[in-house]
Amino acid sequence: MPDEPGTTPEPAPAKDSRNPYGALLAIPGTKQFSGSGALARLPMSMVGIGIVLMIQQTTGSYGLAGRVSAAYIVAQAICSPQIAKLVDRKGQARVMRPMFVVTSLSLLGLILSTALGAPEAFLYLFAVLTGASVGSVGSMVRARWSNLLADPRKLHSAYSFESAVDELCFVVGPMLATILATSVAPTAGLIVPLVAVVVGGFWFLSLRETEPPVSIPVEGVKNRSVLLNGGMLAVIAVFIGMGAVFGATDVATIAFAKEAGHEAMAGVILGVFAAGSLISGLLYGAKHWLSPLWKRFAVGMLALAVGVTLFFFVTSLPILAAVMFVAGFAISPTLINGNNLVQLLVPPSQLTEGLTWVGTALGVGVSVGTSVAGARIDEAGSHAGFTVVVVAAGIAVLVMLASLTTLRSRTAGSTVTEGH
Repeated sequence: MPDEPGTTPEPAPAKDSRNPYGALLAIPGTKQFSGSGALARLPMSMVGIGIVLMIQQTTGSYGLAGRVSAAYIVAQAICSPQIAKLVDRKGQARVMRPMFVVTSLSLLGLILSTALGAPEAFLYLFAVLTGASVGSVGSMVRARWSNLLADPRKLHSAYSFESAVDELCFVVGPMLATILATSVAPTAGLIVPLVAVVVGGFWFLSLRETEPPVSIPVEGVKNRSVLLNGGMLAVIAVFIGMGAVFGATDVATIAFAKEAGHEAMAGVILGVFAAGSLISGLLYGAKHWLSPLWKRFAVGMLALAVGVTLFFFVTSLPILAAVMFVAGFAISPTLINGNNLVQLLVPPSQLTEGLTWVGTALGVGVSVGTSVAGARIDEAGSHAGFTVVVVAAGIAVLVMLASLTTLRSRTAGSTVTEGH
């Protein structure tokens, strides 16, 4: 019989290592839940772009493709925090096993509906069901790290490592989805995420030894919603703007590559974007910082906004790839800082919910960016989509500047990491 979640004794300290990530992965059980979690997270980088490619190639409309992709993302945004609340109260395996069954069947339904030319309503239906059930595996992985690690410096490195894993998914996922959709069949880009949910998802849930304990309600004490926390609202608002940057960038890149006559290169270029983020995330997580977390969060968002303004100078695919690599360096550190802020802003019993809300905020932003950029591209071409990217980044910076006082006051006296 598997052990009850959360009953494993605290892991013995790993041997000293100059590589903080090697020390983390030497802790028993961490390779398994991080590796299976990485596979289970692959759909997050493939389903959205897979839907866009599949529907655009089948119908010829970026607008419809963007709307169906947005329906998937909005459903995920609405339902993932509610699933996270259940996960905190009932446990990861108990809640997510039936959810992953629904996700798998819905993805299959979306693929078949497109292949068989079913009415548009079926596309929206299965996209919504997929988004409503997929949950946030990344939040559950981070909750396992938080449950295992008491040292805030190690937790900073663990969160940084998982952000790098996220970016690795975004390096591999879009390239794979694009190659499959353009070289095999329009629907082929969604086959891999379907397999990843089944294999990675159920493998992750089978690892009960590292599953965090459920949050037991205290009689007479009711947890306040994380949405009543001003600091959380500030982080969520900024993440919505960041998500809009990512969503618009995805669609604009696909359109630019198609206009250049090399549509299959879109996934490669999006992979370059994520590669820049992956490298910066690993470098950032290997160092422990003394400056305030809220300040680093603000600097990262400003750097991303400056980076995407370089899209105005893009005239060819190689230049686009170079710009995206440079701009990508601002992504992972900003996401890491946002997740670390959540740890300061919410109680441990609501950590999965809090982390899911920031992931949800990204999803909402992606849906807005995808839809708005898709409509503008249909009207005026790919460069109109890149304009949406820059505008979204500017709005995110303005929101950040308006939120600095709240973030500073809400995190005063708290630290996630300590300097050497």
